[in-house]
Amino acid sequence: MVDFCCASCGIAEVDDVKLKNCADCDLVRYCCDSCRQDHKPKHEVSCRERAAALRDEVLFRQPESSHLGDCPICLLPLPIDTEQPVYYTCCSKVICQGCSCAISSQTEEQVECPCPFCREDIRKSDKNQNILKRVAANDPVALQEMGMDRFQEGNYVDAFEYWTKASEMGDAESHLRLSLLYWRGRGVEKDEKKEIYHLEEAAIAGHPDARYMLASYEWESGRIDRAVKHWIIAVNLGHEQSMQALKLFYAAGKISKDQFDAALRANHAAVDAMKSPQREAAKSV
Repeated sequence: MVDFCCASCGIAEVDDVKLKNCADCDLVRYCCDSCRQDHKPKHEVSCRERAAALRDEVLFRQPESSHLGDCPICLLPLPIDTEQPVYYTCCSKVICQGCSCAISSQTEEQVECPCPFCREDIRKSDKNQNILKRVAANDPVALQEMGMDRFQEGNYVDAFEYWTKASEMGDAESHLRLSLLYWRGRGVEKDEKKEIYHLEEAAIAGHPDARYMLASYEWESGRIDRAVKHWIIAVNLGHEQSMQALKLFYAAGKISKDQFDAALRANHAAVDAMKSPQREAAKSV
């Protein structure tokens, strides 16, 4: 029994004929590139619509955590709206302020000041050399940090190269930074499609700031439903700016009470999950 055939010439898939799916939509199959090109005018509209639908399935899926993930010491989600986590160049780990301060207070009177994760003596560690080593090892966090250093120096071309390499390894912050370069036209030509693409990739990886920016873009374009979806996903990650945006929309009658209440509960749960006695103590240091 024949299950599939070429959408252009109609040849059936048999042992000596292997059909390939359309790479963009997965709706039809072709026996060769020639048939793919011949059928393109008939298939283009449905292909574009299906590809957009598949992209939305990924884009509007709730991430399990923010792009920062968990602190490798206390294993609690790293805060996204409060104190900035600490980046340790010796091991390229990002650690919450609570754990960093707790370790520092224990070693205040000791000769050595070990990294909370790898235990290397921070006082004797050369930060620049550490980053260079991690960059040579293609560490995405180090590449992102190096890109930020170059950006702050005004070297946008090198910043673009570092962030591009890190983004190819899935670094959400680098995707966000690339979107800003394409928006401002720094180091690259302005390109709205690439700007949005990198924002979406950052959002898919759990970056709540990217979600907020996408929501603002959709709202300005009049696509309120899509904007609300983005804000709700960011709120579920504990993003305060998105929570404030939803409050304004709820007050204006743009979203239902059930939607708002569910988002508020999820936001409180996400924020509470980021709290710990050590982190609270670190705020007063």
